[in-house]
Amino acid sequence: MTWIERTYHRRRRQARLGRLTPVELETIMNQNLALAA
Repeated sequence: MTWIERTYHRRRRQARLGRLTPVELETIMNQNLALAA
């Protein structure tokens, strides 16, 4: 993984993700999976 992917894109809010950062979306998805299990 390059520096730009680790640092910039993972912290930049994305319109496609409902204005969440990829890290925030991943956290929410992991919590939902844990609750479903």
